Amino acid sequence: MNKKVLAIYYTQSGQMRDIIDSFTAPLIEAGNSVEKVQVKLVSDYPFPWTGQRFYSVMPDCVQEIAAEVEPFDLKEKLYDLVILGYQPWFLWPSIPSNSILNNPNIKSIIKGTPVVTVSEARNMWLNAYERIRQKLKDAGANLVGNIALVDKHPNAISFFTIFHWMLGGKKDKYLGIFPKPGVSADDIAHTKVYGQTVCKHLAMKDWEGLQDELLKQNAVKVKYPLMLLETTAVPTYLKWVGFIERRRNRGFWLMVFKYYLYVALFVGAPILLTLDAIFIKPFSQKRIKAKTKNYLQVS
Repeated sequence: MNKKVLAIYYTQSGQMRDIIDSFTAPLIEAGNSVEKVQVKLVSDYPFPWTGQRFYSVMPDCVQEIAAEVEPFDLKEKLYDLVILGYQPWFLWPSIPSNSILNNPNIKSIIKGTPVVTVSEARNMWLNAYERIRQKLKDAGANLVGNIALVDKHPNAISFFTIFHWMLGGKKDKYLGIFPKPGVSADDIAHTKVYGQTVCKHLAMKDWEGLQDELLKQNAVKVKYPLMLLETTAVPTYLKWVGFIERRRNRGFWLMVFKYYLYVALFVGAPILLTLDAIFIKPFSQKRIKAKTKNYLQVS
């Protein structure tokens, strides 16, 4: 019997749409009914961004404030699988992603339903995944698989290329010499392999071991340096939001935060990683392994 699948996502640039199309292709080829829903917000975000507009969303992202979603219709009342495509913004789930999971229709659909999450990020996705995982648990969903797609270029390089893309609107080589930003075309195409694995479990209606298979296929990778930087940054972001929210001149302090990020990336991060490599990492292997395992799993 063919299964009913809902793939719901938000995209500005179209990259997540390409990912969902590639990932769900094997499910469609197997004869399953795959309903794709691209969610839009009533007050949507422009693409390309302006720098001011991009930084203006940071406080609402960190505070997980949902926005109003444009009405959408679903063909079914029950699905055998829901695929959720989402993006991290400022280390938290993006406002559109958070808004999808706050939608009453989606909450009723995912309750008791197997869910596979697919994220696209520059490189830091851990906190956003933890927040999404908790929201799914609170909604009574059954998270059975997670795929985390990232820009695999070095942190400092991808920082420049992602802004070239976000502010210029073109996924091409910055200055003709930098690599293309975002998730690579090869990695997007490779999501078909993950789709085949999900399709196999969907056919059997047996989700045991799905995440372990996806991990063997490199659907999720946790890099310790990025994990250290992100887990250090999360409480700092919370402090910044608390500070900015108490200020009248919000726009000015958001620009101060912008330049703080530059200093943190190019000055603070190298110092933190160096000190950690000397004084902490060699003596914390058990803790690091446990923390890494947490991000690789779905429960």
